[in-house]
This record gives sequence, structure tokens and C-alpha cells, in this order.
Amino acid sequence: MAQTTSQANRTHIGIFGRTNAGKSSLVNLITKQSASIVSSIPGTTTDVVKKPIEIHGIGACVLLDTAGLDDTTPLKKERLEKTYEALEQTDIAFLLFSHTDTSVEEDFLQEIKAKHIPCIGILSHSDELSEETREEKIAHLEAKLHIPFVAISMMSGWGLPVLRDMLIHVANGTQQKRNMCDGMVQKGDTVILVMPQDAEAPVGRLIQPQAMAIRDLLDKHCKIISVATEEFLEALENCKKQPQLVIVDSQVFHTIAPLVPKGTKLTSFSILMAGMKGDIRYYAESAKAIATLKKDAKVLIAECCTHAPVEEDIGRVKIPNLLRKKISPDLQIEVKAGTNFPADASQYDLIIQCGGCMFNRRYIMNRINHAKYANVPMTNYGIAIAYLNGILEQVTLPTEENYGRN
Repeated sequence: MAQTTSQANRTHIGIFGRTNAGKSSLVNLITKQSASIVSSIPGTTTDVVKKPIEIHGIGACVLLDTAGLDDTTPLKKERLEKTYEALEQTDIAFLLFSHTDTSVEEDFLQEIKAKHIPCIGILSHSDELSEETREEKIAHLEAKLHIPFVAISMMSGWGLPVLRDMLIHVANGTQQKRNMCDGMVQKGDTVILVMPQDAEAPVGRLIQPQAMAIRDLLDKHCKIISVATEEFLEALENCKKQPQLVIVDSQVFHTIAPLVPKGTKLTSFSILMAGMKGDIRYYAESAKAIATLKKDAKVLIAECCTHAPVEEDIGRVKIPNLLRKKISPDLQIEVKAGTNFPADASQYDLIIQCGGCMFNRRYIMNRINHAKYANVPMTNYGIAIAYLNGILEQVTLPTEENYGRN
């Protein structure tokens, strides 16, 4: 059901346009409920409003209702920053046109196209135009801007079925669903999951990557054995046949790696997330940069979630300790959480990104592209830990071929 799908694993549909273009009305029209406040007062939408929804033909989605592109309120800067932050997460964009002058929309469309985000143009306030005028305007805009357009009535909803069909066509033509264990297992394989329940583990439930792996392996009809670190050897001994794959929490790589039988693949939850959400080849190649870091190098630890740090925190404690032990106690290490990722990454010598379970692939890939543009190596928690423990060559990494067409 849509309600049980993590927001990070939904198709993100960003809705953009000028103030009072009808963005919030469109959200309410699509969801058939008052998900966003609608008002003629400019600047009603201040922060990005996220509304989960199930769209037949696509699946679980989330609508991102953003502030006006032409905001003139005292909070203009902050609101536009949030709008561009939403663009970083957008898989498919709706760009609303409601004025004769389309310069604002055309400028923003260039931002959308630069990020290779498929876009559907929407002629809003279409009730005010005759059918002939609507058709002429749509034909003109499609020829000029080279994106598909649809006219929508925010009052009655006509045009909405056309938009839905267009959205499904665009989504199916541009997106490919990635699953966590794609290419790593086959039907009937035995997989051991090593899941230490340390101080970071949420009480009474599994962390998201563990839950996602279990669900994917069940869907792939694998036999799953889940154990704590100290029970791994016993689990091996109880297996009727050698397991095909061992998935560990990256923090216990150094403990489990020497115990894995020859012929059994070893990886981690974080590495599988990296393959599903990021650029695994760039991550693996960038890990080699750890060996070239100078003693006063500057490293960014980039987390997607915000949480209260604990004594055993992997990003704030364990990885920094491993880095300083290998490189130098003088290593400069910064931690940035949530969406607080620098627009200019050139100030860093290395970026280490978490698995990214809280954000969609589009957002993680935009972070990677920022790093590539700045010529800064960027790796992943699991890959970095495997490298620092000297076992990266022993670890099985997913490849792009695992997921088929990118």
C-alpha cells in the first residue's frame, strides 16, 4: 500500500510555477483532498509540501508543492532555496504556465533540463481561455520549448485524465525500478544477514536498509537467516549447504570477513544501498583517494538523515576514528546531515556519503554530480569502511548491469 512505502522509494513529482499559478490547487485536484492550502494571497506556500499518493500505472509517488518562482516576499531567498532543493529530488517535473509572459517559466525550464529531469508543461487557469486559444497556445509552447503540454481546469478537473496518461507514459519511458539485491542472488539462494543491534538500532524495529533487504530477498524467493554478529559461525554450521551471500552491517566487516567461506559473496547493507541509490563505480574508484589524503586534508561526512548522535555513531565516530588512525589525528572532518549539502564541494578533499535510505536516487545522484563537477572524490560509508579495513577486494559490489537499463 502507498502508506507503507518509504518516501525515499517513491517517484518524486515536483510541481513548479509562479505564485498563484495553481500549484497547490493541482495537488488538491490530484489527491482529491485539501493537501495544500489554496489562497489568492501571494506566498501562501512557504515550505515544500510533500503529499504521498498512489498513482495507478506508476505506483507510490510523492507530490512536491513548492513556493512561487516569482516570490517577492521578505522570505523570497529562503523559499527559492527550498524550491531548488525540491528540484534536486524531483524525478518528474510539472511546470505550470499561467501568464502571457513565460520568461520566468522558460528560465526555470532550463534548470530542469540541465538536470535531465523529464518535464510536463501545464497550462493552468485554462477555464479563462477558449478551446481554440488553448490549443493555439499549447501548440506554440510545445514547438518553442520542446516539452509536452496539457491544459488543466483547476475548477472542474477536466484535463486531469490526459495529464495522468502523460505522466504514466513519461514515468515508464524514463524510470527503471531498482531493488536492493538485484543481480546479487537467484531464486532459492541462502543468504545470511548479520545485523548487530547496537545503540544506533531503533528500539523494536529494524533500520530501513535491513528491512528493505529482507523484503527484496523474500520477493526473490531466497532463504534468509538473520543473526547478530556473535551468532554468525553457528548460523554457518547450521546451513545444510554453503550460503551464496552474506550481507553485513558495515561496522562488523572486520569481524565477519575472515569467517566467510571461500565461494560465498560478501557485501554490506550500505554498499547495496549505494548501488541502488548512487554511482557504485565512482564510489569504489573514489575510495582509493583515501590513501592519498594528506594529514591536514578536509573530509566531509554526508548523512541524509538527521538524528541525535550516539556513542557508537558510524558517521560521527567510527568512520572518523578509522580515518584518523590511518591518515593522521590532524585530519579535518566535517559532518553535515539532512539536506545541508554544500553547493560548492571543491573545499573538500574527499566526501563520504551514507547509504541514502532517506532520499531518492535522483537526490543522491545530484550530490554525486556536484562532487564530480568539483573534481572531488566521493565514496560511500560501506565502501570506505571496507577499504579502511583492507578487505575491499574481498567484497562483492553491485554493478550497473545488476539493474539492467539505467
